[in-house]
Amino acid sequence: MSDFLARSLFFGAGISLLFYEVGLLLKKRFKLAVLNPLLIAILCVMASLKVLGVPYSDYNAGAQYLSWLLTPATVALAVPLYEELGLLRKNLPAVAGGILAGTFAGLAGILLLCRVFALDHQLYVTFLPKSITTAIGMGVAEELGGVAALTVAAIILTGILGNVAAEGLFRLFRIHDPIARGLALGTGAHAIGTAKAMELGEVEGAMSSLSIAVAGLLTVAAASVFAQFL
Repeated sequence: MSDFLARSLFFGAGISLLFYEVGLLLKKRFKLAVLNPLLIAILCVMASLKVLGVPYSDYNAGAQYLSWLLTPATVALAVPLYEELGLLRKNLPAVAGGILAGTFAGLAGILLLCRVFALDHQLYVTFLPKSITTAIGMGVAEELGGVAALTVAAIILTGILGNVAAEGLFRLFRIHDPIARGLALGTGAHAIGTAKAMELGEVEGAMSSLSIAVAGLLTVAAASVFAQFL
């Protein structure tokens, strides 16, 4: 059975989409933040590969086709931003300040945690780009000498945690402004956080989309400087 699946060109993509759809149905049915479709899909795919005895390399041979859609999907996030250009112009100083503060807070937080837990330089630069999209984050980690595979895992976990915890944190800290919500999700939890922002509203989605691009560029520029601090 596992040999047949390994030879199936689209097995990886098919099983990924199947379990993501299961996650969507569970989220819609129970309306719990912890039932994040991406998290459910990851856990189910891992369990299935283990049970069926399918190597990751065989799974990835088909799943890589989904990865090719990552960059155009990220670019498409510019559409909601375009629809809210007037709001962006009106609040440009606050938006720029929010993205700048969020980006540097994320980088400084990684520096602090790595010092507290005495992590070495390689792990430090591996986790520096945890809050930007996978396509950019992998390149930053590799350039700085980090482990790209761990960077991907950190980026995914950061996005899922941001997506799951966002609404609770907004209620806890009484953050009601849609611009602030969108900026927080895009800067802190990249594309997965933006998916949550779009659920919350059009303004949140637009601001989060902007944050992904700007925070990504800022991180690329600032990561090389922060890399020298440890």
